[in-house]
Amino acid sequence: MSTATPAPARKPRLRVAPSPTGDPHVGTAYVSIFDLAFARQQGGSFILRIEDTDRTRFQADSEQQLYDTLHWLGLGWDEGPDKGGPFAPYKQSERLETYKPYAEQLLADGHAYLCWCSSERLAEMREMQQKTKQPTGYDRMCLGMTREERSKLPGFTETPVVRMLIPDDVPLEFDDLIMGRTKAPKPDDQVIVKADGYPTYHLAVVVDDHLMEITHVVRGQEWISSTPKHLLLFTWLGWQAPEFAHIPLLRDEKKAKISKRKSPWAKLTWFKDEGYVPEALVNFLALQGHPPIIEDDASEREVFSFEEFSKNFAWHKINPAGAVFNLDKLNWLNAHYIRELSEQDLTARLLPFLQRDGVLPENPSLPQFGRLGAIVPLIQTRINLLTEATPLVAPFFVDDDKLEIADDARKQLKESAPQVLDAAIAALEPISGAIGNPDGSGREWTADRLEEALRAAIVDGLGIKPRLAFGPIRTAISGQRISPPLFESMEILGKASTMRRLQALRDSL
Repeated sequence: MSTATPAPARKPRLRVAPSPTGDPHVGTAYVSIFDLAFARQQGGSFILRIEDTDRTRFQADSEQQLYDTLHWLGLGWDEGPDKGGPFAPYKQSERLETYKPYAEQLLADGHAYLCWCSSERLAEMREMQQKTKQPTGYDRMCLGMTREERSKLPGFTETPVVRMLIPDDVPLEFDDLIMGRTKAPKPDDQVIVKADGYPTYHLAVVVDDHLMEITHVVRGQEWISSTPKHLLLFTWLGWQAPEFAHIPLLRDEKKAKISKRKSPWAKLTWFKDEGYVPEALVNFLALQGHPPIIEDDASEREVFSFEEFSKNFAWHKINPAGAVFNLDKLNWLNAHYIRELSEQDLTARLLPFLQRDGVLPENPSLPQFGRLGAIVPLIQTRINLLTEATPLVAPFFVDDDKLEIADDARKQLKESAPQVLDAAIAALEPISGAIGNPDGSGREWTADRLEEALRAAIVDGLGIKPRLAFGPIRTAISGQRISPPLFESMEILGKASTMRRLQALRDSL
């Protein structure tokens, strides 16, 4: 029996509206997941709108990062600045003329007024309110004044802003799809048009949500305090308000709201750079507010596709308290998704990281591709992040005489290391390194054959325990204490490289 949200009377239209003020915040993806899940479930539309009216914090490259990271996550939109749509333009800086008539209407109707207070005067006002423990907010000095009257008083500036006139009986309660009946604190006289003529978030978002026919506004709980202002604007302008869903905040280990200043993983680009796969991050973010999928036997399943999430999504299931952003859980999910990738897919995803780290050139040769394809199955179960492949793969693409032996690998070598290496070299020398026939027959330099020879020479011949027997060989081959499976690695390297590396380490001891 399905528990999905019943279909609404009209097709839902949901939007995510980030501001291009730096690296995209992980919260943008978080909101987008819920938006898109509900839109797809109900056959509605998902819109991307760029809210770029804050010109003091605007960063030109941030907009492209938003497109890139959301596309990387597979969170595609139906309408937006890059795609167009029936309500274009979708960038607020290109819609400035749209907002002016509504600001003028609010002024004419007495729901807003001009304020000529300078920033210095406002700062002094706030400081005094804090010192005397008064509620902070604009003191309405300019309310009812003409420009000439206000100019005769201190703290005057030539260019006014437009403020809402919040009534004393402003409704503070509203119905929320997640929170239920919710009460917000009383707002002050919010600025809705700045001195530079740009609308603030509060006016622009209401006008755009109405004109773009947005049916559901999904945003973080930090915006609850703004909801009475927005509902007032909808009422004053004679418009039907959308439904609101305030999702739980993403919190760090101290249960504080995550921020880009304090947590590198608050930035969406961080996850891509660190080697997370998008499927894991989407799955993880969905679990931050929504419960796991309940199976027919009542068991919970935390690993699910976005399509499964969308099918099972319901607003009432979201826990208003949210969850702590647990990177260990994300790493576990990421490891799971890496294990599930085909070898070809994993190879393609690893390539950019190996190129970035200098392991492979920008245009690898066919033999290099072939070698990488042989290595990937050996490391797929050994990495939790795509970036962890670099130290495991690098030894296969370095010249034998340039392979560096890591300090920790050299230090863990026992006194028997020279004897082990001598025995290994002697045991491997008779084995042919010839390629063999095209069907693989006739080959001697295979993982099974190498293991058989080395076990006979070192475990049986020298009497060294198996768990200690091959440490020096591993160090010689990879330069590391930890490496992909040893005998398969030797097979991939081939006889010539293997023998040179064994001899090089032996000569250094």
